[in-house]
This record gives sequence, structure tokens and C-alpha cells, in this order.
Amino acid sequence: MTEPTTSTPTPIPAARLVREVGLAGAIALGLGSMLGSGVFLSLGVAAGVAGAGIVIAVTFAALVALFNGLSSAQLAASHPVSGGTYEYGYRYLTPSLGFTAGWMFLLAKSASAATAALGVTGYALRALDLDVSPVLRAGIAIAIVLALTATVAGGIRRSNRTNAVIVTLTLLGLAAFVAAGVASAITTDRAAAPLDEFPAPDALLHATALLFVAYTGYGRIATLGEEVREPARTIPIAIVTTVFATMAIYGAVAIVAVFGDGGTTLAAAARTTAAPLEAVADTFGIPAVRWVVVGAAITAMTGVVLNLVLGLSRVMLAMGRRRDLPHRLAHIDDRGSPTPAVWTTGILVAAIAAIGDVGTTWSFSAFTVLVYYALTNAAALRLPPADRRFPRAFAWLGLACCTGLAFWVDPAIWLAGLACIAVGLVWHRIASAGR
Repeated sequence: MTEPTTSTPTPIPAARLVREVGLAGAIALGLGSMLGSGVFLSLGVAAGVAGAGIVIAVTFAALVALFNGLSSAQLAASHPVSGGTYEYGYRYLTPSLGFTAGWMFLLAKSASAATAALGVTGYALRALDLDVSPVLRAGIAIAIVLALTATVAGGIRRSNRTNAVIVTLTLLGLAAFVAAGVASAITTDRAAAPLDEFPAPDALLHATALLFVAYTGYGRIATLGEEVREPARTIPIAIVTTVFATMAIYGAVAIVAVFGDGGTTLAAAARTTAAPLEAVADTFGIPAVRWVVVGAAITAMTGVVLNLVLGLSRVMLAMGRRRDLPHRLAHIDDRGSPTPAVWTTGILVAAIAAIGDVGTTWSFSAFTVLVYYALTNAAALRLPPADRRFPRAFAWLGLACCTGLAFWVDPAIWLAGLACIAVGLVWHRIASAGR
């Protein structure tokens, strides 16, 4: 049953953010979010599910991301405000679905940011051959989160400069990994992995769900709709560009990583050290490459934490404006930064990082992100014809893929996700009644 329009709370008027992000900056933000945990960590997690089939899953996940990206692009272009699908849900669906989108985004991406921080710690400790206690490992990850939160609180211009450096170093590191892997394949007698073997359908769908999360960095572009110049032009171009660029990079890295043993090394390292590409680089016989990969991994996943804190804080800002979260989170300081929302985000991510369970948090991110983008596609289907830039078939495909893939993760994960949705809706009902 559709909720009456009159029940929709009106956002409290608040200071507006400054439109200072251009096309290059928007693309860099997307790449900075995508080229992190996905390439340096989730490929190993997915290899444990589908083996060499991750090469196929990478492509499938990119197609799902493209469908969703087109929906996000046209929504952000027609309704360019901070908050992403949280705002689109309120505008085109119902208040409850809008809130659910924001709630899922906060949970999913907080878990992703915590996973990235733990990944940075894992790669650094592995490179230094240090074996520390889980408590110290989590403490290092928390320190990383808080330091990057301070960077975001300093303002988006400062964050964009930091992000550009991170993306550049990451691309150089991945290029070195692929080049070294190709050279190793040519100069050694290692047998090629069975890349032409199709994995079991359930394994392929599970791996696709896990890898889809790695592509969702384009969502950072949409959540920055209020800060992007010429959003109707910039947002669609930036999203499509980042999806295709990331698919090419992930594909190349995945092929090199599974060549020889079908992904066995990749999967084992993901389980034991949280540094799978470092373990693969070790097999190339080129010592310097190991250090290059470690450096790229650290900078890339640092970029993930940076961009997720940035994007999450903008969703908290939007939810604070509607009083779905405390209104204090809607405050923007004299520098144009939503400081309370930024620091609340950082504390939430740090708290999740304290758990230290990388595998569980990544799978939880997969379920909640897929629910979030299912709602994105549902909202895109409600766009009026004048605002529609792409055929409705793309939104239908995105909705079907997200809804189906969400339930191919471990049952315990999606059951926990459904419980979180229920808790959020109860809170939303109570908060609405108190307005």
C-alpha cells in the first residue's frame, strides 16, 4: 500500500554545500572508491567461492553495476542533492523506502570502510612480516579511520587533492602488478589456469554478489550531487566512465592473479593474511613488485576509507535535515563542511573496525548494498518521461539483478540484513510519530 504523500516530512531548511567538484574530480572520486578493497581484497574472497570463475564474475558484476549506474546517473541528474537513493526514495517511492535506502547505505558502507581499514593494516603488517595481536591490528585500523575522518572534516577541496594522489599511486601499482604477472607467465613454465571452465551457477552468483560491492564506488558521485558542477552533464559521464574503466582494470588483474593455480593462492591469502595480491605478487619472482603492490594496496584502501567517510557523511547530512537522524547532523560549519556528520560517520566506521572480522563485514556489505541499489532502480522506474535519459529496461534489469543476487550470499548474512531492515523501520515509525 502506498503511503500518503502528506506523511512525507519536509527537510528542515539548511545551509547549502558548495558546487566545486568538476568532471575530473568526480571521476577521481569514483575511481578512488572502486579501486580499493575490491581489487586488493574482494577478488581473493570471491576466488574462495568460484576459483578462476572470478574472471567471469568480474564481468557479470560490472554489467549489474552498469545497469545500476545508469539509474543512479539519471536520478542524480534530475534531482542533484546530497543523499543519493535516500532522497530519491522519498521523492519517487515512499518515506519508508527512502529511509530504508539511507539506513542500508549507512550500514553497508560503514562495514565496507571498516573492511578497507583492516585491509590497509593487513597489507602493511604482512609486508613487514609482523605478527601482532588482533586487538593491536584493530587499533591500527581505528587510528587510520580517525586520521582520514579529520581529512574529510577539513573540507572537500582538501579531500579531493588527497584522493587524486591516491588514485594515481593505485593505478601505477596495478599496472606494475599486471606487467610483472604477464612477464612471469611468459618466462616460466607455469601452466595456465583453467579460465575456460565455467563455475557452478551458485558459486558464480555468490561471487558476482561479492564482487558487485567493489563496483559501487560510483555511488559516491551521486551522493555528492549537491557539490558537483553541472550535475546533469557531469554525473552521468563520470559514472559510466568509472564503471567501464574499473571493469577493464579488474579484468586484467583477475586474469593475472588466477593464472597458474586457478586462484588457489589468491583465495588462501584472503583467508589468512587479508593480503591476497601481495601473495600472488610473491610468486612472480620479482621482489620489487611485492613492495609496489603493497604500497598500491595501502594507498588504494586508504582512498576507500576517505571516500566512504565523505559519502556516508553526506547521507547523514540529508537524514539529519529530515530528522530521520538527529538534526545536529545537518549542521554545516563556516568552511562548508558538515563536521558533525563527518565525525559521527568516522566513529561508526571505527566501531565496526574494532570487530576485526573482514569476511563477515564484506558479505554484509554485499547484501545491504544490493538492497540499496534495488531501491535505486525502483526509484528510476518512477522518473517522469521528461527526466528519463535511458530506457526503462535498464532499471528493470538492475532491479531484478540486485533483488536476486542479494540472497546468494550466506543465509546467516541476509537474515541478519533483514533483521537490520526491520529494526530500522521500527525506529523510523517511532521517529515519524514524534515529529
